[in-house]
Amino acid sequence: MSIDQTPERVYGIRIARDGTWFHEGSPINRIELVKLFASVLRRDEGGDYWLITPAERGRITVEDAPFVAVAVRVEGCGEDQKLVFRTNLDREITAGSDHPIRVETDILSGEPSPYIFLEERIEARISRAVFYELVERAVERPTAQGAEIGIWSDRTFFALGTISLGATGN
Repeated sequence: MSIDQTPERVYGIRIARDGTWFHEGSPINRIELVKLFASVLRRDEGGDYWLITPAERGRITVEDAPFVAVAVRVEGCGEDQKLVFRTNLDREITAGSDHPIRVETDILSGEPSPYIFLEERIEARISRAVFYELVERAVERPTAQGAEIGIWSDRTFFALGTISLGATGN
């Protein structure tokens, strides 16, 4: 039976913005069970999240991203440095061309929402503390619109934000 032929259900599973997995309103406290569910998590082209096994598939609710990058380790320096992120499920991923960092900025609040790409349309939200750590290590590059602030990992530059020409008070 192919994935498209497996019975489709809606599971009572929700992943909160902070990375906590819930089943029918109660947190799933067994990390081994969460890791098992995470191993069969998929995201379709429409943005919906599914738990898919050979026997069945079920849609789940994800409030933001299914994982959270809770720590970063820096190896090396400059353009050669590598940023190794650890998720809330202890997965390590090195930012680079295959695992880019992106930052969405809320138009109304200006609040950044940073993410790192994991695989096949699945990302981890970078926690606020880890994002601040990245900003502290950021370098500045001039652009036509002002200065771009960003960070290097695996010889790839990732923009974290910009400083407009009018924002400096000059």
